[in-house]
Amino acid sequence: MQHSEQTIARYDIYARIHKAIRAMMSETLTAVGRCDWLDRDECAQTLAQLRDLADFCFAHLTHENQFLHPAMEARAPTTSMAVAHEHVEHETAIKRLRTQAAAVEMLNGDARLAAGDALYRMLAAFVGENFLHMHDEETRHNAVLWATHSDAEIAGIEQALVRSLAPGENQQSMRWMIPSLTHHERVALFAGMREHAPAPVFEGTLAMARGLLPAADWNKLDAALQLGVQANAA
Repeated sequence: MQHSEQTIARYDIYARIHKAIRAMMSETLTAVGRCDWLDRDECAQTLAQLRDLADFCFAHLTHENQFLHPAMEARAPTTSMAVAHEHVEHETAIKRLRTQAAAVEMLNGDARLAAGDALYRMLAAFVGENFLHMHDEETRHNAVLWATHSDAEIAGIEQALVRSLAPGENQQSMRWMIPSLTHHERVALFAGMREHAPAPVFEGTLAMARGLLPAADWNKLDAALQLGVQANAA
């Protein structure tokens, strides 16, 4: 009789939020790349989106510094140091993006077009570096967390992080996360929210999902959650 080994999936604290960040980065990079910088309204809208991304990225690295890195260092000293140094570099890069965005606003004509092109290249480099950075966290950092923490402990770290978010920050996370997840990831997200979050938060986020998702995806999610309700009631 043959026995096949089955790999048990561990709790991945990075997976969902990194999908959200990648989606936000990709859409923002595309918007900056195609922007007509001489159109005042389009310019203002695109720079607002860029600044939202800058805020989101800064908050994300701050949360990792506050919650994930201490957990790693407590049980595996020095394992977060390399990424922590990269976070410092990312903070500097975020400041440069903000400075360049301000320059675009201040300039006119050909000078504004040139500044917009420079902003696009700067953002492209930032996005590329962050994609590699997130891959490192999803592989090397997860390996450390999985070796030193149980899934319940990792989930507890994530829950503490989520509880620290301001309502607007959590809403922005959900806006990018929900459409970026697989169906099964989406079901797990909302099942967890239903169990741990206040009812108004769960219902509000579910309403947001209905507005964000294509009809087919929403119907699958709704059906899965309804089945979950019935199963829990049985």
